[in-house]
Amino acid sequence: MTDHKQSDDQPDSPSLPRAQVKVGSPDGVLAIVPHLLGFHPSRSLVVLGVSGARDRIIMTFRYDLPDPPDTELADDIAAHACAVLSRQEVPAAIVIGYGPAGLVAPVVDPLVGAVLQAGLEVREVLRAEGGRYWSALCQDPDCCPAGGVAFDPCSHPAAAALSQAGPDPYPDRAALARTLTPPPGTARATRQATGRALRRIDKLITAAQRAGRDPAEALAEAGRSAVLDAIRLYQSGTEITDRSRLAFLAVILNDLRVRDDAWARQVPEHRSAHLRLWTDVLTGAAPEFVPAPASLLAFTAWQSGEGALANVAVERALAADPAYSMALLIADAVQAGLPPSAARLPMTPEEVAASYAL
Repeated sequence: MTDHKQSDDQPDSPSLPRAQVKVGSPDGVLAIVPHLLGFHPSRSLVVLGVSGARDRIIMTFRYDLPDPPDTELADDIAAHACAVLSRQEVPAAIVIGYGPAGLVAPVVDPLVGAVLQAGLEVREVLRAEGGRYWSALCQDPDCCPAGGVAFDPCSHPAAAALSQAGPDPYPDRAALARTLTPPPGTARATRQATGRALRRIDKLITAAQRAGRDPAEALAEAGRSAVLDAIRLYQSGTEITDRSRLAFLAVILNDLRVRDDAWARQVPEHRSAHLRLWTDVLTGAAPEFVPAPASLLAFTAWQSGEGALANVAVERALAADPAYSMALLIADAVQAGLPPSAARLPMTPEEVAASYAL
């Protein structure tokens, strides 16, 4: 899995810290990586794409280290990283391996070679493990001793500045993924709320039939209205706490007309609200109704430059339905390293409605 973090300098991003920090040393770089990813990496290869006279970090992406080492997989990682950097016209990179040398070197070495062969510059190559780091480019034992240099990513001034500007990073990727799972002990309540939502839908169908209306259109209309009300509520800064309402949103999004209408309303300037909304709907959804809210959250996360969050949301969607097309589409885009600006809305709500009316 490749976790990306990119920035198009868009406003109103809740997880792209507004603070600008300068780092001129390896420990400074290592201090900001968890904030760039959203979690503290381990057994990972992290690549920072840098550009400009001041080596501004414009993208960050992470790979799991193959364990045991795998030459073919290491070559694939190197090729993918070079393709991402070249596609985005990033001229230089910082390469960091997190873990023991026996796992880091088989991946870092071919990556550095591929980056240099592609005509890109390598600013630094680091390995970090157990609170110490080693630089492959530094041969001075005074500043780079054989036993490594001690560092603390949490106490560095750069980390402190970023913590003031945004949330602290999660301890690991698994902790980030757990934010998208239902709270412990809520399975029964979620199932009961889902049952109420399904009964509500049955009543809507019965009412439409009695009124001589198309039940499918009546459901889509009710769903679009419920989603629009929820979006407006979250844009106002409030949230939905009623479990039945969250369950109804999760169930009604199973209708592609409702889901696509919601997708078309994910305008970038309100992505903070959408991140909160779809996280709440996802964590309140029964397993069979996870794919739609998880995919909507993944799109908003990609739109926000949050590749790791987009990936864990996609993983939740595909765990429930491995063939869910929206999740597969977003997964391909994130893995390709496409920037947030590529997360364009497929259609307007009016165009979505017209497409289903045909």
